[in-house]
Amino acid sequence: MSAFPIQDGETMVLIGDSITDCGRRDPAAAPFGNGYVALFIDLVTARYPERRIRFVNKGISGNTVLDLEARWDADVLAERPDWLSVMIGINDLHRTLNGVFDIPPAIYRERYTRILTRVAAPVAGNGLPLAPQLILLEPFYMITESEADAAQKVVLGLLPGYIEVVHDLAERFGARLVRLQDMFQRQLRHRPFTAFCGEPVHPNRTGHLLIAHGLLRTLEG
Repeated sequence: MSAFPIQDGETMVLIGDSITDCGRRDPAAAPFGNGYVALFIDLVTARYPERRIRFVNKGISGNTVLDLEARWDADVLAERPDWLSVMIGINDLHRTLNGVFDIPPAIYRERYTRILTRVAAPVAGNGLPLAPQLILLEPFYMITESEADAAQKVVLGLLPGYIEVVHDLAERFGARLVRLQDMFQRQLRHRPFTAFCGEPVHPNRTGHLLIAHGLLRTLEG
């Protein structure tokens, strides 16, 4: 347990889309939502009761990496996190596939690189670098090729291009990497996808618990 790296008094921001949001602005679930963020906090509290860590959920449903870039100042830099967890990408894929936006892996890489670079740049007002410890979570799609319909197989075919970007950026920025797609695919060898979700994007409680557990294990090393 002593290997857990987040120290007493530090701040951790978790940012992303609906999977991170998970109702965190609903009075009944505020401020952490009822998904993996809340479950991760519960696990940390249970295992490390002596650590008084400030957690901040900044997920917003429907977000892409473009949305994260637009709110980066207010939702990340202003919080001055010691730790920053980012999960984004499945909406970028779907919006591109549906023709709503054009965020193919090349644009995804460009914008993702830009926001990660900014957390290491001098922060306006005091000129000090922020430089939080980074955790990047893979975008995922909770279904196997054999269970997927034709449209879902297209998503499965496109997803590796986005995951590759996350792996490359984790290496470039020295971030911890949470391999969620691999984790779910291992689980799906033993259970149908309906054990973890109603549809392949949004986890049920069991799916969220797996994400929280994966995040905790990655941090514990």
